[in-house]
Amino acid sequence: MKTNDKLRILLQRSLIIFSINVFIFFILIGRLYYLQIYQKDKYTLLSDTNRISKRILIPPRGSINDRSGIELAKNNQTFQAMIISEQVPDIDSLLSSITPILNLSQTDIERIKKDISKYKKTLPIKIKDNLSWEEVSSIMINNHLYPGLFIDEGLIRHYPYEKYTAHPLGYVGSVSQSDLQNSDNPLLQVPGFKIGKSGFEKTFDTSLRGTEGTITYEVNAYGRIMREIEKKEGIKGNDLDLTIDIRLQKIAYDAFGSQSGAAVVLDIHTGEILALVSVPSFDANLFVDGISIKNWNTLLYDEKKPLHNKAITGQYSPGSTFKIAVALAALEEGIITPSTTSFCSGKMNLGNHLFHCWRHSGHGKQNVIDAIKNSCDIFFYEVALKLGIEKIHDMSRRLGLGEIYDLKLENQKKGVIPNKKWKQENLKSPWQQGETVIAGIGQGYVLVTPIQLATMLARVVNGGYEITPTLIKKDQPQSFKKLNIKQSSIDIVKQGMFEVVNGIGGTASSAKPKDKNIIIAGKTGTTQVRRISLKERQAGIKKDEELPWKYRNHAWFMAYTPHNNPKYVVAVIAEHGGSGSAVAAPIAAKILEETIKLDIR
Repeated sequence: MKTNDKLRILLQRSLIIFSINVFIFFILIGRLYYLQIYQKDKYTLLSDTNRISKRILIPPRGSINDRSGIELAKNNQTFQAMIISEQVPDIDSLLSSITPILNLSQTDIERIKKDISKYKKTLPIKIKDNLSWEEVSSIMINNHLYPGLFIDEGLIRHYPYEKYTAHPLGYVGSVSQSDLQNSDNPLLQVPGFKIGKSGFEKTFDTSLRGTEGTITYEVNAYGRIMREIEKKEGIKGNDLDLTIDIRLQKIAYDAFGSQSGAAVVLDIHTGEILALVSVPSFDANLFVDGISIKNWNTLLYDEKKPLHNKAITGQYSPGSTFKIAVALAALEEGIITPSTTSFCSGKMNLGNHLFHCWRHSGHGKQNVIDAIKNSCDIFFYEVALKLGIEKIHDMSRRLGLGEIYDLKLENQKKGVIPNKKWKQENLKSPWQQGETVIAGIGQGYVLVTPIQLATMLARVVNGGYEITPTLIKKDQPQSFKKLNIKQSSIDIVKQGMFEVVNGIGGTASSAKPKDKNIIIAGKTGTTQVRRISLKERQAGIKKDEELPWKYRNHAWFMAYTPHNNPKYVVAVIAEHGGSGSAVAAPIAAKILEETIKLDIR
């Protein structure tokens, strides 16, 4: 009986254990059904995620071309040394081994380590770009000694015209942290990817960079590539066509020689900028892979400011070039006629203040054409007083001064075309008559940029059409409204500018082209950058060459050609160059002479 009880208890326990096992079995079956049937798609996707790795492919960046299709910014084939840090047993040892071969600096090594810590270990990190054949061969021959290191073929941005195009084109550089915060574009996440940092490279960066491609790999549990599954090429970025003619761009830059300044050449009928130079400049290629501290400091602390695009950011008193706007305003208002004369004795009194003409002995009797030809200050002092600052301001604005143009370039400056309202708002004081006098010769508060002065002259000599300057080539010709300036007024100031270059004793007789078939006309300007005291006048004004460079006068010349049927204008500023007639005029004449010979269309 006792044995039977034990057997019964054993059977009961066995049944319970069996029932539990059956219950657990059905739970497992149910769970397996749930995972493999009901959630099949989810876990298939997770499995593929672990098994498949995608890498973004950088598309070729669009080129930037001149008006004839010549590439000003292009992509050169390059070889890059890359590493996948997950495959490198000892990063420090590897970098130490390849430093003599690739000539890595301490800065390079720090950058590489920073990238390794920032990106996934399975992503390729750039060690060095633009390798020479010697460097490539040294790495390839000894590749077995450098696990995780490989040579990749890619593209690098290149600016073949270096200093000649640096300011309008700008340059590309590495993606910064702020760039990443401001964009979710996946291309920016790729180690070593470059984006536009200045100039057109920055303005049109999104269009130029294109659309990324992808390459899909099968990887093992450690993330190592086993095989390529699929490759989709990216879409090349859009090209950008400019109005600049690179031949003229080089001529205009080289015409400055050792001078510092800027020049702008415009087609007066289309507003197309054929040349836009700022001198001195820099080699934009220095920035592509990160500029060295030494090179950066050299550019940054140069007193001639090579990093500044003076053609659009340089603000200068226009000096006597401004007399064209004053003369037009006076003719349009009926303040003067072609026969109106003024006597220049070399000085003029206004209250207890004495205003001087640049020619101390005076010019004698002057009409408006004479006054433009001889750049007589006294004539324009008197005209400015009769006109008043408001009418001078209004004509200047109609001619495009004090305006920001849609050039698609950053940091363009507006300049200053003052009037009573401007002074009250900015200086909190009323306008004075003496300020009108000096504004009449483009001094005082008046400030313009070279691009504005070129635009002003173009609007005058094209018959009074409101052209606007552009650097981007357009498919369709633009139409411009008439400024409602009488042709007779335009003809008078044009005659004055003709006499400046071609008349006997004109202030820019040095600007006559060597080719006598080319006739140009224009206006000089010399602007002070320091105030000359009465004591210095009495003792004798120092010559510019006796002063430190930064205290010398700025030299202006704006001109157009041909005189009888104008097509091109140029505005030239030679910073601290001294005399407009002696320095700026020959530069402008050479540029216009070559422009005619090139016959740019």
